[in-house]
This record gives sequence, structure tokens and C-alpha cells, in this order.
Amino acid sequence: MALSNVREDNYRSYLREDTEKNTKWRYGAPPNYDVVNKLYEEGRTKVWPQGSLEEQVQSLVKNWEMEMFHKVDLQDFRSIDPKKYTFSLNGRKPMTLEEMMKLGGGYIPMLQTSIPEKMRPYNPYEETADSSHKAFTTTFPRGFALEILHVYSGPPVIVYKFRHWGYMEGPFKRHAPTGEKIQFYGMAIFTVT
Repeated sequence: MALSNVREDNYRSYLREDTEKNTKWRYGAPPNYDVVNKLYEEGRTKVWPQGSLEEQVQSLVKNWEMEMFHKVDLQDFRSIDPKKYTFSLNGRKPMTLEEMMKLGGGYIPMLQTSIPEKMRPYNPYEETADSSHKAFTTTFPRGFALEILHVYSGPPVIVYKFRHWGYMEGPFKRHAPTGEKIQFYGMAIFTVT
């Protein structure tokens, strides 16, 4: 990959030419976040001071998200330690990064569910990394923005509240686009060293 393919990003400090020149990207090239960054800037409710704990947590989460969705080689991850990282959602059994990648990475591990199969508008067990990426980028052509709303505790255990939002301007599976804002709130914990 040529160095000129990596674009610097205002919110993802790990997306830089000097550090990503040998990265293996899921879709052959580094992601471009210009469109979702615009959505984020227009819709965010918080502007954190540069260097504040909140801004640092937001940067960590955005870098983590970029790596989870776009990097294919575990050794290219920098926001987490691939050997120590585990992910658990809603009290489920923790998964290693390798287990997450075997599921397909991206949205699939985050949308595991016990909802009866016939009631699922999205079934992560039937998806691949490519099919889930296509479903969500088609549904939300301007992206699905993320902001940190509150940081409850700082390192080494970071507990924070976040908001994710986007506009359903494309179809989702068998559902027609509505143009509605889709958003959800959540809480997460990162333990850092």
C-alpha cells in the first residue's frame, strides 16, 4: 500500500501515514471518515477540550472502532493489546479478539442476540464481515456517528456513556428507507494499562 493512500483523520489519531503504511486493510485501502465526521460535527452534543479525559476516551473509542471494522491482521491493532483483549456484551461470555475476527468482526460480535430467530430484523449468525458492512453502509450512507457523552471514571478502568446515530437513508434488508434518525445510547468499560 502506498503511503499516499492513508489520510490523516481529526478524530482517529492512529490513522496516519507514518504508522499505517504496512497495514492490511479489509477493503484494500484505509477507510475515509470524511462523511461520518461531518455527520458527527453537525450532530454532536458535546465538544470536549483537547487533551481532556473525555476527548482522550473518545479518540480511543474511535480508533478502536476503526481497527475493529477495517483491519484484518491482529498485529496491526494499536488501540488494544491483541493478546490480552476480550470483549463482552450484555453479560455474555467474553470473546478474544481472534474469536471476534472469526465471527467476521465489525458489527457481528456486537449484535449477538438471543431474540428468537423469526423475530430478528438482522441475524448476525447469517452474516459475514462483507455482508454486514454492506447492510449498514447501505442503510446509513452518511455513516453511524459516535460521541462520548460522559466519562464516569478514568484510567485504568474507564467507564463511559456513548451515543451512536445515523439516518436511515437507504434500505435495510427488506425495509424501505425512512430518512429517520436512528440512535441508541450505551455504556461501556475499557480497562487500560
